[in-house]
Amino acid sequence: MATTATTYARVGRKLRGQATSDGAGVRLTRVIGGPQLPDLDPFLLLDEFGTDQPEDYLAGFPEHPHRGFETVTYMLDGRMRHRDNHGNEGVLVPGSVQWMTAGRGLVHSEMPEQEQGRMRGFQLWVNLPAREKMTEPKYQEFAPDRIVQLAPADGVRVKLIAGALGDARGPISQPATDPVYLDVELQPGAAWEYELPEGHNVFAYVYEGGVSVGDGADARAVDAQEMAVLAGGSTLKLADGGRGSRLIVVGGRPLREPVARYGPFVMNTKQEIMQAFVDFQEGKF
Repeated sequence: MATTATTYARVGRKLRGQATSDGAGVRLTRVIGGPQLPDLDPFLLLDEFGTDQPEDYLAGFPEHPHRGFETVTYMLDGRMRHRDNHGNEGVLVPGSVQWMTAGRGLVHSEMPEQEQGRMRGFQLWVNLPAREKMTEPKYQEFAPDRIVQLAPADGVRVKLIAGALGDARGPISQPATDPVYLDVELQPGAAWEYELPEGHNVFAYVYEGGVSVGDGADARAVDAQEMAVLAGGSTLKLADGGRGSRLIVVGGRPLREPVARYGPFVMNTKQEIMQAFVDFQEGKF
């Protein structure tokens, strides 16, 4: 019986995040959602936040609305309190994740629960298909001990937030886009291969150290604060650049639907965006 040869994903595109600010002046690095990469279906935005200067984060993200997509907050360091106008409230601690489905709309705030120390993490926006844009808002929120932690190879540790690795599955469930979200740590010199879901758009974003992505002559170096958008191949091959490294690997099934977006509203048509403004102003969120 013939075995199918492994085909390795390569770096289709590499880019570096751009410094920006959001909320009440919180300093961020925007990787998806800016001019160089407006989106990567189904992903609409990726921000990395990371600072130990309180003035960079203390103002937080006061009340603001969302409709038509999901926000995913993954905390590495620090504490963030979230509240919404439906009565939901909680604190995100280091290692925790919140997958919020805004659906038909809510108004929420995300404010630091600390006045000193390091605040670091990611916010990802994931689009919803037209049929789910007006669903009731909901949360999937998991403390650090609920995130599956694996050691799939020597010198490799993986936190499995969403998707599958062997027989293990991450706690997040979203059938619409079938997401993968891994936080990967490679010890100096370690290497690892991961089987990618078929048909997904996948990126790897390095936030510490540097890695090689790809196999042989196709391998390319990706350093801290750089994103590799993967192309071709069914297997992701990662090798640490020698100093130890950390990265997130994120993938999702593309929706291939029209995207109309304005600020915190993401719908399929301009008319739906205008309706979102009306509904928000009339207090219907």
